[in-house]
Amino acid sequence: MAKMFSFSVFFFGLKLSFLFCHLSDPRCFWRIKDTENYLGDKDIDCFFSIYTKHGYVKNDYFSGNLDKQVTRKTIHLISSAYFAIEEINMNVHILPNISLLVKVECNLIEDIVENVWSLKKKEIIPNYYCKNRRRYLIVLTGSVWMTSYKLGPFQYFSRTPELYFGYFHFLSDQDQFPHLYQMSPKDTSLPLGMVSLAVHFGWNWVGVIITDDDHGIQFLSELREVMEINTVCLEFVSIIPNDKLLYLTMILKYYQQIIMSSAKVVIVYGNKESPIQFNFIIWKFKNIQKLWVSVSQFDMITRIGDFMLNSIHGTLIFSHHQSEMSGFKQFMQTVYPSNYSNNISFAKLWWTYFKCSLQPPNCTTLKNCPNKTLFKWLFVPPLGISMSETCYNLYNSVYAVAHSLHEMLLQQVDTGSESDGKVLEFNSWKMFSFLKTMQFVNPAGDLVNMNQNRKLDKDYDIFYIVDFLKQEGLKMKIGSFSGHYQDGQQLFISDEMIEWTTEIKQTLASMCSVPCRPGLRKYLQEGKAVCCFDCYPCPENEISNITDMNQCVKCPEDEYANINQTNCLKKVVIFLDYGDPLGMALGSLAVFFSSLTVIVLCVFLKHHDTPIVKANNETLTYVLLISLIFCFICSLLYIGYPSMVHCILQQTTFAIVFTVAASTVLAKTITVVLAFKITVPGRRLRWMLLSGTPNYIIPICTMIQMIFCEFWLRTSPPFVDADLHMEHGHIIIFCNKGSVIAFYCVLGYMGSLALASFTVAFLARNLPDTFNEAKLLTFSMLVFCSVWITFLPVYHSTKGKSMVAVEVFCILASSAGLLLCIFLPKCYIILLRPRINSFHEFRKMRVKPINTN
Repeated sequence: MAKMFSFSVFFFGLKLSFLFCHLSDPRCFWRIKDTENYLGDKDIDCFFSIYTKHGYVKNDYFSGNLDKQVTRKTIHLISSAYFAIEEINMNVHILPNISLLVKVECNLIEDIVENVWSLKKKEIIPNYYCKNRRRYLIVLTGSVWMTSYKLGPFQYFSRTPELYFGYFHFLSDQDQFPHLYQMSPKDTSLPLGMVSLAVHFGWNWVGVIITDDDHGIQFLSELREVMEINTVCLEFVSIIPNDKLLYLTMILKYYQQIIMSSAKVVIVYGNKESPIQFNFIIWKFKNIQKLWVSVSQFDMITRIGDFMLNSIHGTLIFSHHQSEMSGFKQFMQTVYPSNYSNNISFAKLWWTYFKCSLQPPNCTTLKNCPNKTLFKWLFVPPLGISMSETCYNLYNSVYAVAHSLHEMLLQQVDTGSESDGKVLEFNSWKMFSFLKTMQFVNPAGDLVNMNQNRKLDKDYDIFYIVDFLKQEGLKMKIGSFSGHYQDGQQLFISDEMIEWTTEIKQTLASMCSVPCRPGLRKYLQEGKAVCCFDCYPCPENEISNITDMNQCVKCPEDEYANINQTNCLKKVVIFLDYGDPLGMALGSLAVFFSSLTVIVLCVFLKHHDTPIVKANNETLTYVLLISLIFCFICSLLYIGYPSMVHCILQQTTFAIVFTVAASTVLAKTITVVLAFKITVPGRRLRWMLLSGTPNYIIPICTMIQMIFCEFWLRTSPPFVDADLHMEHGHIIIFCNKGSVIAFYCVLGYMGSLALASFTVAFLARNLPDTFNEAKLLTFSMLVFCSVWITFLPVYHSTKGKSMVAVEVFCILASSAGLLLCIFLPKCYIILLRPRINSFHEFRKMRVKPINTN
């Protein structure tokens, strides 16, 4: 027991380690809204101009940059650049005895607008001097792409290369931007990641909001392709123009689009600086709740101090994966400016960057956690700090410049004049050529490949964002997506984190139509998307065993569909068996009547010298009893699993023994008629009766029936057959008659004999003779004919083993009718009235009384 307990604890620990391994880098962030800064956390355009000096020189942090309005986000961005430069300058393995320094200039676009008529261009445009002197090695620009677009040409004129670290944009055209290199990767696998997430949660009916630019249109095009492959449909597409006046003319259209939408999930992508944020502000006031799926750049605070993507259902964010930078927290604690300590403190720099404690609170779900418990958890020291995606790109950009310059120095391509504490100048374009092919591992252990032609798609972290108080919220990592993995292994979603943070799986279903459950199939609605359909039951004996099947699958011949039409079941093989109560009853009746007939035969043999036995041809009586025994026995051939021999014997035995019985009754009837005729004076038919002529009727009639049977067996004999469709869920094994014409010829011939026997017996029923059995024969043939006339319609209206049972019952009923109607009265006289059956009484009945009058 102790060992089993140890193993249980060990595997439980492995499970927890596996979960934390995927979701602890970092997996939780603390969110705080900002209602003080009218800019929210807007991205400010900044230029990071890199230059070098000999020896170790410390950067003058935030010098000359805090006289302008900046957001907490910008302060964090600047801190990331300072942190990277400080690490490089302290590293003896990169650029030894050389320090990187940076001049940070922000809000350049606003400065140009304010000073558009100014002639002091050197205050606006970096590196612009009348003598065209080169000072800066390279300029890092971001995070607003418009800055690079507008000021890039001036950088090119000043012979200073540019490295853009903001979110990917179409700035990589070498003909239009020969001086610029784009650090951030293109989101080539992002559409696939978002669609994979939708497929994982079962969302096939989504809306899309993009901005009207090349970036948004390209994303929409790729998204449509992936959606078509994965059967995810677009209900609406809102394309938000960048022009504010044009946007105002279409704002009502966007509002109607979102309120009329039945999609509960909306994908948001494009330029966040466009009027798109006004849409979300309006929709929040109108209490329009959707689940937003977007990228990290839209996870921002608007100008009214609220989160842009705000929803009661939460928000799902895709962010490029980056590892945690050790030492960044300590750096942030030491470098933030003292004169901004009241407004931009360590605890409020920006809500995205403060990690939660690793141990979650003792709550089954986040929504059930008391606020007190959450605050106690969130404020457990120490809080870690993590870089944003833009900061991480800037951090890698600084390292890329350092490694490129270091590589250039190692190859002694170009060195500048060196003097202690003075500026070193290098050939920027030589260094820029090294940068474009550089590949290195950053201090966090991530591989950075600068060759855009060989860059692979980056991995994405997937975060779920939810607000639990008015000003606070959580950002939890719930999974990841890797575009370079094979299909089926690209998306990883932690079910444990989903269950704890959100109820998406249980409460949110974004679908045009309810999925067709197994047993139903889809019928597309004419003129609508493939995700909109109706559900109809599968046709008979067809199934659908998964949801949303386009076509039902027909069951094999030996199987049938269950009631719900979700599975094919093996059909049950049925036949009239002795184990079946019906088969057992019929078999018992056959044995009983055949035994009874044997007893009657024995009785007649024992009393063969009595008048009632000798009357009406004793031999024919024995033949009839023996044929009746075989009639009862032949019914047993119909019970049990049929074989070829059984099928042939069934029909031939039945036909022959019943022909013998019917012809015997006919012979006995003719015998009665002849016996009466010879008692009439002047008749000379005594020789026919004495010569046994009626006895020849039996072999003649039997031979004719045997000819019919031979013709039947030669042309199309009976055979074993299986009916797969007569009864649902059953395979009926039975004897096929083969030639139906031959069967009815045999049956018709036997019926003709029975009808002839009935007619003759009916005409001779009132003949005055002692022990005249004409009446008995008449009644027996009436029963016989009634049974078989009733047989025909009943036989054709039954199915399966019931049809065989009807045939067996008719055989038993008609045979029993002959036995009981003919021999029961005689046995009564023989056994119970023996006095009547004596020759003495017989003579007394033959002598007429003398009339004394």
